[in-house]
Amino acid sequence: MKYSLVSRDVIADSIETVCMGQSMDGVLAIGGCDKNMPGAMIAIARMNIPAVFVYGGTIKPGHLDGTDLTVVSSFEAVGQYSAGRIDEAMLYAVERNACPGAGSCGGMYTANTMSSAFEAMGMSLMYSSTMSAIDPEKAENTALAGKVLVEAIRNQILPRDIITRRSIENAIAVIMAVGGSTNAVLHFLAIAHTAGVDLTLDDFETIRARVPVLCDLKPSGRYVATDLHRAGGIPQVMKMLLAHDLLHGDCLTITGQTVAEVLRDIPDQPRPDQNVIRPWNNPMYAQGHLAILRGNLATEGAVAKITGVKNPQITGPARVFESEEACLAAILANKINAGDVLVIRYEGPKGGPGMREMLAPTSAIIGAGLGDAVGLITDGRFSGGTYGMVVGHVAPEAFVGGTIALVQEGDSITIDARDRKLQLNISEDELARRRAAWQPPAPRYTQGVLAKYAKLVSSSSLGAVTDLGLG
Repeated sequence: MKYSLVSRDVIADSIETVCMGQSMDGVLAIGGCDKNMPGAMIAIARMNIPAVFVYGGTIKPGHLDGTDLTVVSSFEAVGQYSAGRIDEAMLYAVERNACPGAGSCGGMYTANTMSSAFEAMGMSLMYSSTMSAIDPEKAENTALAGKVLVEAIRNQILPRDIITRRSIENAIAVIMAVGGSTNAVLHFLAIAHTAGVDLTLDDFETIRARVPVLCDLKPSGRYVATDLHRAGGIPQVMKMLLAHDLLHGDCLTITGQTVAEVLRDIPDQPRPDQNVIRPWNNPMYAQGHLAILRGNLATEGAVAKITGVKNPQITGPARVFESEEACLAAILANKINAGDVLVIRYEGPKGGPGMREMLAPTSAIIGAGLGDAVGLITDGRFSGGTYGMVVGHVAPEAFVGGTIALVQEGDSITIDARDRKLQLNISEDELARRRAAWQPPAPRYTQGVLAKYAKLVSSSSLGAVTDLGLG
């Protein structure tokens, strides 16, 4: 997992190298997971040659005893088994049925979040972001995308004509409305940086405050992406946002039409025969779910995903772990108590390096039945399948001396998503004393791609980009 976020930039560099080295007239990029999708879009924005993004498609849900399963079900089952809530036979049954075929993870996890956002931004065709990987319409849509690309080359519709401040705001609005992944924050900061668009963490908070969560989707909801597709897909969500002045209808799409033109025939309200997309007057949540927290533990900011949390506030004793593995071991050994605030550090962009996803520990917490009782903060990332009282992307990270590096076992920590606060509850004098005594650790890698990445990568608050300040 150390290579996951690193691969985003390797993929972007690789696409640029091939397309520009061969003087290609345009590019049709096909992606289907967390990092190849933003990697492709970063390259597209960087090269600025006509391009269309095609999503490889989502997986269909697995089934067990009348319940829909996704890959996250397996991770949660490990926590349930360790807590004695299910037996070994049920654990294996979940694992064997969770992933029935091809496609990206089925909930509104990072792949489906990014595909939805790219459709909203105008770089993918309408309805394409929620199609199943194995259904015939995916092949048909891909063929149509090729025809659209040819027209875009002919008419010189360029990515930076489409990827603008206003279209990125459209993408973020849709991310909030569908309950998307925390990773989208990191990726859109990087895409905006590459496209020359001014975007900050605070812009996510501004949009969050005015956009409701309209879709009942996993990980914290009931449905998966194929259900959303049948219910009307991203165009239905976009039309609802447009009808309430929360979408910029004048933005250009890769077809040459504006967003408003593409959505002209979509109804303003979702169909009554489905429950995936809620009516405007009955949203899942009145405001978006990705909150930007600040405080002495995150002076540059941190990202909290607050869907599925009964009380988005906790103050409790710190349980400090220097790696994901150490934290997971403590959870599986039943050494975590209700009220604890887990701290996983030295997993940031530089410190990991690579900013690993904390999917295993967060899923184990949910599986153990502690999702509403335990907090977790990290300078690493989360999977799109994560939910609960969790805060990631804490910046500055531990490796560069951020306050998260100074937390000691038993310290009082407050996570307050309502007031958007992340605070270490010690005196300023004590904090200063610890800071003066802190020594930076040696790099974990001194050669190869991870060493180069750790040397170049920026703070997560800036998108963890690797070309900041080169110009």
